[in-house]
Amino acid sequence: MQNKPEILAPAGDKNAFLAAIAAGADAVYLGLKHFSARMAADNFSSTELSKMVELAHKEDRKVYVAMNTLVKPGDPDSAARLIGRLQRDVGPDALIMQDLGMVEVAKQVGFKGELHLSTLANVTHPAAFKVAQDMGVDRIILPRELDIDEVRQCSDACPEDMSLEMFVHGALCYCVSGRCYWSSYMGGKSGLRGRCVQPCRRVYQQKARKGRFFSCQDLSLDVLAKTLLPIENLKSWKIEGRKKGPHYVYYVTTAYKLLRDNPNDPQARKQAEQILEQALGRPSTHSTFLPQKRRSPVDPGEQTSSGRLVGKITVEPPKKAKKGERTYPKYFFKPRFELLKSDFLRIGYEDEQWHFTDRVPHPVPKNGTFVLRAPAGKRPKSGTPVFLIDRREHELTKLLREWEGKLSRCKGKKSQSIDASLAYPAMGKRPRSMTILLRDHLPHGKQGKAGKFTDTANGIWLSQRSLKTVGRTLFGRMSWWLPPVIWPNEENKWRSMIKQALRQGARHFVLGSPWQAAFFEGARNIDLIAGPFCNPSNPAAIAALKKMGFKGAIISPELSQEDIMELPKQSCLPLGLVLYGYWPMGISRFPLEGVKPNEPFYSPKGECFWLRRYGQNSWIYPGWPMDIEKNKQQLLQAGYTMFVKLMERPPSAVPEAKRTSPFNWDLTLL
Repeated sequence: MQNKPEILAPAGDKNAFLAAIAAGADAVYLGLKHFSARMAADNFSSTELSKMVELAHKEDRKVYVAMNTLVKPGDPDSAARLIGRLQRDVGPDALIMQDLGMVEVAKQVGFKGELHLSTLANVTHPAAFKVAQDMGVDRIILPRELDIDEVRQCSDACPEDMSLEMFVHGALCYCVSGRCYWSSYMGGKSGLRGRCVQPCRRVYQQKARKGRFFSCQDLSLDVLAKTLLPIENLKSWKIEGRKKGPHYVYYVTTAYKLLRDNPNDPQARKQAEQILEQALGRPSTHSTFLPQKRRSPVDPGEQTSSGRLVGKITVEPPKKAKKGERTYPKYFFKPRFELLKSDFLRIGYEDEQWHFTDRVPHPVPKNGTFVLRAPAGKRPKSGTPVFLIDRREHELTKLLREWEGKLSRCKGKKSQSIDASLAYPAMGKRPRSMTILLRDHLPHGKQGKAGKFTDTANGIWLSQRSLKTVGRTLFGRMSWWLPPVIWPNEENKWRSMIKQALRQGARHFVLGSPWQAAFFEGARNIDLIAGPFCNPSNPAAIAALKKMGFKGAIISPELSQEDIMELPKQSCLPLGLVLYGYWPMGISRFPLEGVKPNEPFYSPKGECFWLRRYGQNSWIYPGWPMDIEKNKQQLLQAGYTMFVKLMERPPSAVPEAKRTSPFNWDLTLL
């Protein structure tokens, strides 16, 4: 019998939730006021949510609550109280999480629903699934970069009683989920905390070329979704869009329900495509879904603004003023199709700082005249595009009122405070301090012979090259680092390289994700360290790492000084920190389009960047390193024992750095 995956719709506010239910979504995912990776959405209080869950359950639908942010050192106790209230007063069907700490907290407070790992948790290869299941995870949300062959591979490897979920529609990030620090590095607005300012959407320049080299079109599998139906363990088709309005949610949910329920009906497919064209998203792409037609989701010469182009601005100069009078220019456009009352317009492109929005106060016919109410300081030029980004059709408005009536009859529960206490393992004896110099190859001379039992040790990225060039006597004295991302088609290669390294005496490994522990099952007398790309940032996550067999953790470099200094007091494992080096702002698997590796490129503000290819991935770097080395003594006193220097050297074409960055040391990470 053919698999029938659920249609999982987004909701950032009440109307979007009701639109999802009205369209027939099998499940809805949404966020709370805290711990949500879409903090720009309205989100919900637990009291509001209890009514919505009650309505969903009456209609035999499910509700998943996204608590998928990076968790700071002071957050686990409040997260425990919040999850306890959700369990007692709301009863959602699942929690969606990126942070190991949240998984640990949910287990400790006795949450009875399912635990789903977000794409931000970076579970990118099949061997990782069993490690996640052993932690108590019920579902993995797959990366957006996988092609259909890799999705099948993941399904074949999926353990019994675990399910998979994947995005079929919505916005794409250029960088791998959980591996983007761009917004954070450029000003403390962390994407892992749900506050990304989307620097990837901007125009960059490399030599004479200008373009939106990193601004992705929207994913839309549309008619290709049919190929997912036979994949047995893929139980959920997910639609991105928690910042979208009810129009988008209703249309996209309706379209994918049609595609799922009528896979062999050409008329249904045509209808679904027409519906998706009206959904007001960005230009769409199949991206890398088809392995024989892997396409970049980026078109550097085109705009990737969301919404449907409705017209272009005409500016009428101000009339001659009488004495004592002030006159202003008139801004108007003639719509290419009818505008409805309460249609929501955006004037200009999303990556232009001056852009603004406007509501349509009354219907405007096609080719009629709509006069803009331009805010002070917002003066569009003639030819500025206007986009319809949300609308309220009469039929949809009427439908939402009907469902709002049903919601109003739900009693819900008024959420009360709750006590919840967390327990962590005790800290053992701290090792003596060590500095790791991380390189892609060993230097010559004495520097290349440093061992991990001295104050300074060599770290090296594990690769076929390093396995061949490092002398066997050095294997046990070095720190071997795994990459931040391993893809399904690389799994066998990494399993083989790790086996070879162990056979030659390697004992100290720093992992790029906690799920890479799967490659070390049965290995004895080794030290597994959770590396900085694991994003350890709170005592609950570190306790979870200890249960998984890790002997230490190098914390996320995103944290502020206050958080960094607080964490060792709460940690049950020895901790480390990146002190210096070129920290990658993001890692992407998408094919490059318009920008070349190893050459500088520049932001609209003149900031320098560069990228380098490693295997299947592009690593994007700022033109200036992070540096908090002057704080080393302070960090030693706080209890840190591992310090990392990233010895990555920029390409020769990149100008010499004129500054360094303390990352978020001097900021408050929101």
